[in-house]
Amino acid sequence: MTFFAKILLALSLLAAVPVQALETAARAAMVIDYDTGTVLLAKNADEPLPPASMSKLMTLNMVFEALEAGRITLDEKFAVSSTAVAVRGSSMFLNTQDRVSVEDLIKGVIVLSGNDAAVVLAEGLGGTEAEFSRQMTVRARELGMMNSTFVNATGWPGEGQVMSARDLVFLARRLIKVFPEYYTYFAIREFPFDGRTPDNRFNRNPLLALEIGADGLKTGHTNEAGYGLVGSAVRNGRRVIVMITGMESASARSSEAERLMSWAFREFSMNTLFEGDVEIARAKVWLGDASEVGMAPVEDISLLLSYRTLPNIKAEVIFDGPIEAPITAGEMLGELVIEVPDRGVLRFPLAAMADVAEAGFTDRFKAAFNILKTRVMAGELL
Repeated sequence: MTFFAKILLALSLLAAVPVQALETAARAAMVIDYDTGTVLLAKNADEPLPPASMSKLMTLNMVFEALEAGRITLDEKFAVSSTAVAVRGSSMFLNTQDRVSVEDLIKGVIVLSGNDAAVVLAEGLGGTEAEFSRQMTVRARELGMMNSTFVNATGWPGEGQVMSARDLVFLARRLIKVFPEYYTYFAIREFPFDGRTPDNRFNRNPLLALEIGADGLKTGHTNEAGYGLVGSAVRNGRRVIVMITGMESASARSSEAERLMSWAFREFSMNTLFEGDVEIARAKVWLGDASEVGMAPVEDISLLLSYRTLPNIKAEVIFDGPIEAPITAGEMLGELVIEVPDRGVLRFPLAAMADVAEAGFTDRFKAAFNILKTRVMAGELL
């Protein structure tokens, strides 16, 4: 004697407002909420594209992993090869007489975007830049970055040097989450290494100077890739990661990154739709010492939602009832199904809020008699 029950829940009395997708001039872009991983915007997110210096984030990931494993230390010094000195592009202005600490090389890569510093680190860890690049590609695959391939440690244009927006955002999130003690380097605004870079000592990340809570990560530019940026900022305890590439100028990159960052913070917020251990529905009980039992989520159900989306959410409780006793508090009895526009269907378990024991002999006899009587009256047993 069971039936499939649905209970519709009203979440809002506001009028429905259509969700509007945001457009961007970037060739590829991605915006996510850091804590939940919710994708707020994606454009050509899985297309492998030239990453320019943004690929240095993978170089740094390899360095941070080596530091964590104890293979190197921050104060360990690496020699500078003639190959590193000769590399083109942005520079830390190293020479072959230098022996530079790993910490200074990290700062040189992040703040100065030094291609020479990246090559020194690559040679120090991999023996050669080519071997280090191979190791980066292998590690990228291990981490699930399937649209990333490396042929150098710098991001200098090279056949096959590609990353996708999704891979870059994944990598940025990993650097923040896994290496908090090293992530602080990304917020350094200037690094006048040995007085060699008087006009080039400032961090190229334009978001750091805007006082919008930005604390990372990396810019990139080549003629092939255009202007790109992977950035992150925190406001009111919430972090957002933005990635754009293919912008036509440094100023366009800066304004678009700021616009997307502001949109992500303004448009979306965490909303607690249902509180854990708070009853949201009741189910009939069969042959129990109580006729009903309350059901509640096992924990708070909080979702990152656009204020435009919130009025359009639908929710219902589904369970197979009446539920036969005995029932134990905390036992899973059904599920809460929430339908969110553009996000699909989300399901959450619902638990019994109280114990319900089996009914006594007399109550069970009466229940059985009533069923028999009902079936006779319906003509089922005639």
